[in-house]
Amino acid sequence: MSGASARLRFAPSPNGRLHLGHAYSALLNARIASDLGGLCLLRIEDIDPARSRAEFTHGIVSDLAWLGLSYRQPVRQQSQHMSEYRAARDQLAAADFAYPCFCSRSEIRARSCACDPDGAPLYPGTCRSLDPRETEARRERGEPHTWRLDMARALPQAQASDELGFFAFERGDERWCPVDPAPWGDAVIARRDVPTSYHLAVVHDDALEGITHVVRGADLEAATALHVVLQRLLGLPTPRYHHHGLIEDEEGRKLAKSRGSPSLAFLREAGTTPCEIRARLGF
Repeated sequence: MSGASARLRFAPSPNGRLHLGHAYSALLNARIASDLGGLCLLRIEDIDPARSRAEFTHGIVSDLAWLGLSYRQPVRQQSQHMSEYRAARDQLAAADFAYPCFCSRSEIRARSCACDPDGAPLYPGTCRSLDPRETEARRERGEPHTWRLDMARALPQAQASDELGFFAFERGDERWCPVDPAPWGDAVIARRDVPTSYHLAVVHDDALEGITHVVRGADLEAATALHVVLQRLLGLPTPRYHHHGLIEDEEGRKLAKSRGSPSLAFLREAGTTPCEIRARLGF
């Protein structure tokens, strides 16, 4: 797909300042959108109320402008659209593809003997077979709960039309990539504190914004299998995907806010120019 119909997005979370890895992804999205003659949008993925901060959102906008990137306004902020994600969650629940889970993280760790593709304890399905009356009673009492995808029910529906997979693209070439979402098990689609998860919000927003090409880091490639399932269940299109390599530090670890990787703001204050950043990242 090319021309004005091509739409990409750069979608950071405002839980810290951008670093070189974010800069690479933002610049790559912009370049591919330009090559396709399309448009790249900015989205602020701020569903985490504990970690998202307005000052980081302002910092993201400032850093991107400093790099020479501009985006169509208004920019979508996920925190302002919780009712939409709740409706998507309820759609899955009404079709018996999702159920409430009352288990704590410690309970899941104690009962799990495997991990999902993110390395988290694989949910053992404790609440999947709860009596509906007990489930409703516990919800009415206000017991904290997440919502989980019932993978055993979801897969037959998702696979009903054809093979599960997506088209991966790179430099004009495309190839079909079949996926197997089963290793994710009954993944969380809505958290205790908000009516969504990253997975549910991102597939909803990609469809809503007409995203045709998703360009994101290789660390999210495994999640694409889960996203394809959610897209099928919700009747949403599956974009083309490109999972780019990650920018690493001197020890070969991917850059991360949690490890204190130097931010673009730090580099700016140290006198680094946007041209130097672009050259360092191959742009």
